[in-house]
Amino acid sequence: MGPSGSMSGMWKRSYGPSIAAPSPKGAATVERGPTATAPHLDSTDPKQIKLDPMNSRLFLPKLGWLRYRNSRQVLGTVKNVTISLSCGGWFVSIQTERELDQPLPRGGAVGIDLGVVRFATLSDGTFYAPLNSFKRHQTRLRKGLQAMSRKQKFSHNWNKAKRRIQRIHARIGNARRDYLHKTSTAISQNHAIVCIEDLQVQNMSRSAAGSIETPGKHVRAKAGLNRSILDQGWFEFRRQLEYKLSWNGGSLILVPPQNTSRRCPQCDHVSAQNRLTQQRFHCIACGFEENADWVGAINILRAGHARCACEVSDADRQQQEPAEAIQEHLRAA
Repeated sequence: MGPSGSMSGMWKRSYGPSIAAPSPKGAATVERGPTATAPHLDSTDPKQIKLDPMNSRLFLPKLGWLRYRNSRQVLGTVKNVTISLSCGGWFVSIQTERELDQPLPRGGAVGIDLGVVRFATLSDGTFYAPLNSFKRHQTRLRKGLQAMSRKQKFSHNWNKAKRRIQRIHARIGNARRDYLHKTSTAISQNHAIVCIEDLQVQNMSRSAAGSIETPGKHVRAKAGLNRSILDQGWFEFRRQLEYKLSWNGGSLILVPPQNTSRRCPQCDHVSAQNRLTQQRFHCIACGFEENADWVGAINILRAGHARCACEVSDADRQQQEPAEAIQEHLRAA
C-alpha cells in the first residue's frame, strides 16, 4: 500500500498515538514487552469506502485516498475493508458481496493420504512432494536468533535483529500458504468428493519428553518428527480443501485413520506386520506389495465410500420410519 513511513505518519495523524505504528526508515522503534500490537483498522461502513481499481486507489475515512497494488480483480459490491500491518508491510483486504450460480462438481472421488516424505498421495497414483518451508530456512533462522540473543534487549540493534527474524518467519508462512493454496485448488477443481483422514495433529505433534518420574524415550527423534509434521500444515490444508470444495459444489469426507496404512486392499487383511518400513507395504497374507502411501490413500477412499453409504442408508431409514408409523396409525383407526 505504499511506503511504510508515509503510511505510519498518516496513521498517527488520523488515529492518534494510542495505536502503535512503525516509525519511518532510520528512526528507532522501541517495543516494550508482548503488549505492543500491530495497527489494525476495520471499516464496516460501505458508504465511507470508495474504490478506484483503474488507478489502484482506495478511499478510507480519516486516511483519504491511498494507493495500493491491485493483486486481483475486485468483483461485486464492497462491504468491508480491513487494513493491517505485518512485518513492516501494510495489507488491505476487501470484502465484497455478489451472487453466484450453484456450481456443478467436476471429476470423481479421490482419497488422500497425508505424510512427511510425500505431502499428499492420491488414490489415483498422483502425489505431491513436500515443501518443507521451515526446514529450508531453519539454519538462517537459528543464526538470526543467536545474533539477537547477543544484543541488549530493547536496544536499536535488538529491534533490528527482531524485525529480521520476523521477516524470516513471514517468508516461511507465506511460502507454506502459497503451496497449500495451489495444491488444494488443483485437487478441489478436479474432484467432486475428497476423502481424507481425520488426523489429530495436536496429539500427533505432542512432545515425548514425559516427566521427571516417567521420562520419555527417543525425545530427540520425536522432536524432529514433530517439526516435520507441523511444517507440512495438514490442518490448514484440510481447512482450505473444505471451503474450496464447497465453492465448487463438492464435499469433503473425514474418515477415521485407524488401520488405513495396515489394511491390504487386495485381501482386506489387517496386520502391523504389513508395513515394516515407512515406504513399502507388503501383505503377509496374500503377498501384495506396493507403495505404503498409495495403499493408505486407497483405503481412505474405500472408507469414505463406506461412510457415504451408511449416511444414505440412515437417511432412507429415517424417511421410512414416519411413513410406517402413519400406516400403523391408520390401521389402528
